Amino acid sequence: MRFDVITLFPELVESVVKSGIPRRAVEQGAVKLHCWNPRDYTKDKHRTVDDRPYGGGPGMVMKADCLLDTIRDVKKQSTGKVIYLSPQGRHLTQTAVKKMSQEANITLLCGRYEGIDERVIELAVDEEWSIGDYVLSGGELGAMVLIDAVSRLLPDVLGHEDSAEQDSFTDDLLDCPHYTRPETIESLAVPNILKSGNHAKIAKWRKQQSLGRTQQRRPDLLEKKKLSKEDTDLLAKYLEASLRKDV
Repeated sequence: MRFDVITLFPELVESVVKSGIPRRAVEQGAVKLHCWNPRDYTKDKHRTVDDRPYGGGPGMVMKADCLLDTIRDVKKQSTGKVIYLSPQGRHLTQTAVKKMSQEANITLLCGRYEGIDERVIELAVDEEWSIGDYVLSGGELGAMVLIDAVSRLLPDVLGHEDSAEQDSFTDDLLDCPHYTRPETIESLAVPNILKSGNHAKIAKWRKQQSLGRTQQRRPDLLEKKKLSKEDTDLLAKYLEASLRKDV
């Protein structure tokens, strides 16, 4: 998969593929990253990429001309969607990331300052996505989050076909708790079910934990999910056991 990132700070974005899963994805040829700097498309000696907003107000706005010229050049090599990372965008979800992972190429547009000229969005942006209800200094961190999230879903990148499928949000549920050696840490022991060797019971326990954690921590996810009778029973037993612990 090819990512083209339009950014004033290419060295920041490029750092995401220098370690961890994204680096592995690049080394395997599953991901290619190309950064484009709008300053290279300016026409004045100061390489100006921003100007004061019409109507007044604080801050500066990224100019439309250099951004549109950058996007046009990108599209000569990549025909994928242009995504603008913005607080006004839809919330990035695992479902959206999974859909993006099916694309051959994506262009990520990173704003700075007070944002970009609205006409760029009207003329050249296909989708706007946000990584949360807060404001960052620019879209680069959002682009890096998206690159990491998509990279781990590409074939063979994680090294185990089930790894991505067991992550939080894959089934609109939070992940279950995980444990490893040693068996006991400061009087806290690994649940016996995980040492039983009964894979059917372990799978059932993990599903119950996912349901319970989601209800306790992100009930909004369960509100839009249709639960089977088995799931409803598992959740009820989890909540009943939790209530007994609190008494």
